[in-house]
Amino acid sequence: MNRLQRALDALVERIDTPAPIVLVDVMQGNIDRVQGFADQRNIKVRPHVKTHKCVEIGRRQIEAGAVGITAGNVGEAEVFAAAGFDDIFLAYPIWAAGTKRARIRRLAESARLRVGVDNVAAIEALADAMGDEPERLQVVIEVDCGARRSGAPAEAAGDLALAARKRGLVPVGVFTYPGHGGAGRDVRRRAAQDQEAALTTAVRSLTDVGVTAEVVSAGSTPTLEFSTSSVITEIRPGEYVFGDLNNARLGACTEDQIALFVAGTVVSDWVPDQVILDVGNKALSKEGSPEIGYGGIAGTKAVLSKVNEYHGFLPLPDGEFCPSVGTVVPVVPNHVCPVVLGFEELIVTDSTGTSLQRWPVDARGFLN
Repeated sequence: MNRLQRALDALVERIDTPAPIVLVDVMQGNIDRVQGFADQRNIKVRPHVKTHKCVEIGRRQIEAGAVGITAGNVGEAEVFAAAGFDDIFLAYPIWAAGTKRARIRRLAESARLRVGVDNVAAIEALADAMGDEPERLQVVIEVDCGARRSGAPAEAAGDLALAARKRGLVPVGVFTYPGHGGAGRDVRRRAAQDQEAALTTAVRSLTDVGVTAEVVSAGSTPTLEFSTSSVITEIRPGEYVFGDLNNARLGACTEDQIALFVAGTVVSDWVPDQVILDVGNKALSKEGSPEIGYGGIAGTKAVLSKVNEYHGFLPLPDGEFCPSVGTVVPVVPNHVCPVVLGFEELIVTDSTGTSLQRWPVDARGFLN
């Protein structure tokens, strides 16, 4: 992790803080590593762009071998479709109302669009939105595998596929999200096993009603290394591209694989044994807890004990780390996805800090 401080020291006169710094060599290593993992197992990679929301990073993922992208909402899908991405999975139970009806129709005309569904009402709304061309839209049935988020019971997948087919939509498979795999190191493998069981049941449910599951889609970064079942055709990791402290704690990445940090400046030191950084929850979000902190300083044991909107409160471990006012330090986020939302661009360099590019966060602000 000392590489982060080295890169930052080389950049310090060329950036303003707080700023999101991406080490492009580390990021590219993450992209290539996961693509290689999938290629060895004949599994397709469909990365979730919600993590980076950046067209340039999406292009790098496609160039490495990804078959397409996963988006979290219509706006994200529109941004990437406008940039030329033509194979998009909206892995979310979209409710096709208001302007989304026309927007979904347009997306289905410009790209191969797949949309997640987990209930009949949503299927009906999507079919209505597609008008007299429902066959343009492919749907993927979402099933729950224990995360208790969205997703129908796995055994109901066939009935939902038939409901879609009846309305002229094209059911192409099933997907799930093992979100409970982020609960701890010991849970990751079990969550992947739950995922496999749910997907297997869902595929069988489709087969029983005469629908072929062309797509059997699995997440996520924490469960990725255990998502190796032969039933899976594709994986949808997002956070792997940057990594973060949560994934490092889970064992889903190493600290050396963390590719994004927030550069912050010490701006106050009046309180004994504490300094204040200009990195608050506007830059980091409030992801964390008093037990694990709200972000860590790379290469040290120091963590932020609290964040206000623009203040990060950094207690100083005994004699180990004592930055003075004006010092710029690398703050590693607990959860990387919310960090990107706070900035219009990413500062892109490498582990030496000698290069500097600015990549726009193209889908920032697109939340519907």
